[in-house]
Amino acid sequence: MIERAFGLTTDLYELTMAAAYFDNGLHHPAIFELFVRKLPGHRSYLIAAGLEQALDYLSTLRFTSDQIDYLREHPSFKKVSGEFFDYLAGFRFRGDVWAMAEGTAAFGMEPLLRVTAPIIEAQVIETFLLSTINFQTMIASKASRIVASASGRGVIEFGTRRAHGTEAGLLAARAAYIGGCIGTSNVEAGHLFGVPTFGTLAHSFVMSFEDEDDAFRAFLKVFPETATVLVDTYDTIAAVKRLARDFGVSIPAVRLDSGDLCELSKEVRQILDEAGMTNTKIFASGDLNEYRIADMISRGARIDSFGVGTELATSYDAPALSRVYKLAGIEANGHVSMRMKLSHDKATYPGAKQVWRFKDGNGKYSRDLIALADEDAPLTGSQELMASAQPLLEPVMKEGRTIGDSRHASDDLTIGLPETAFTRLNRARERAAEERKCFAPDLLALDSDVKYQVSFSGQLQIERDKLDRQIRSRQK
Repeated sequence: MIERAFGLTTDLYELTMAAAYFDNGLHHPAIFELFVRKLPGHRSYLIAAGLEQALDYLSTLRFTSDQIDYLREHPSFKKVSGEFFDYLAGFRFRGDVWAMAEGTAAFGMEPLLRVTAPIIEAQVIETFLLSTINFQTMIASKASRIVASASGRGVIEFGTRRAHGTEAGLLAARAAYIGGCIGTSNVEAGHLFGVPTFGTLAHSFVMSFEDEDDAFRAFLKVFPETATVLVDTYDTIAAVKRLARDFGVSIPAVRLDSGDLCELSKEVRQILDEAGMTNTKIFASGDLNEYRIADMISRGARIDSFGVGTELATSYDAPALSRVYKLAGIEANGHVSMRMKLSHDKATYPGAKQVWRFKDGNGKYSRDLIALADEDAPLTGSQELMASAQPLLEPVMKEGRTIGDSRHASDDLTIGLPETAFTRLNRARERAAEERKCFAPDLLALDSDVKYQVSFSGQLQIERDKLDRQIRSRQK
């Protein structure tokens, strides 16, 4: 594991609050939970992702002497005690974390992650946790929709060049793989995480030759077994006819990148098949999303796999999540004092919580229940339903050390054995695929208006109502 100094990868107010906590002697444990208030439009579910990077961050979080010197000179900290900066020099995250495993389907108001740690430690990590889990969950969820629309055909993530920065492109490739893509064009994602990588060739390669066929020959000479030949630089059909006539039957694949991809794929498939090139695959790209892919398949497109870039790497139709990280309780003298917000449209539920998921008699997920973490397993409903109850949040970090559960382990994330990272990543991808199988098909439809049932336990409602009355009485 690489030691990285992420101390300043946060918002200023996290550190000013930390200084205020410190100078007021506030070091008690606090409980924070990370959740989405509501699903964005065009999303009937989310796929949790980003936990591995979150745990790696928590395990390595440090403040360097240079970073501390910067804060000493910052105008906001000119009256902060010197002891606070000494505290930062020895800062480590030593808290506990419970979380949903990557690849788990999630819904509005459900905690994906719960942190219990001294309040300064729990506070300063907010920005990074929200950023990495928000982004990867957003991309994994978009990928899941695109993969479902492809009806078994492969989808490759092609979006690094359109992503909001190279780090975003790297993590988008990882998250897209969790969401079901078969691979990525991002080579670093292959190196660091073990994601399968794919590539074709660009129009620039074809245009660098005087003759298009010379470009094809040059590329096939070097990559005879893996080449995907881009055929739309000048005239798609004419190029495919020449390939079928002059190049033999051994061309691995051709790529369509413009025009009516559906109709072109039918014509190209016919040309290839008539030339005996039945094993040559057709790959398509060009401003694709789940709707265009579903439409082409419904019209009989003969496309074997798709490359999706901009729409996937930016989650174009839902580029942000209303994810928040909120205080749920304060521990003092062995007792938890619950906390909640009453803000209009932003009210929260108090206390540490667990999410329970239930299956019906057909093995399909039927509903989720958000309960207090110390409640027993739910006992309302049919015996069969109660027997299916599954808690979704599990311990992943204890006292700042990652728990050695194979679903969450974060060792060797960026160095060491890529196979280890890939094993964990592949497990998350498999989990996401299994999750989709366990939901009713109408929930997974692209324009589904079905709302999956998520409710709160009676005990949690009682505690919320009681705390609501207490808070309002103090405001008078």
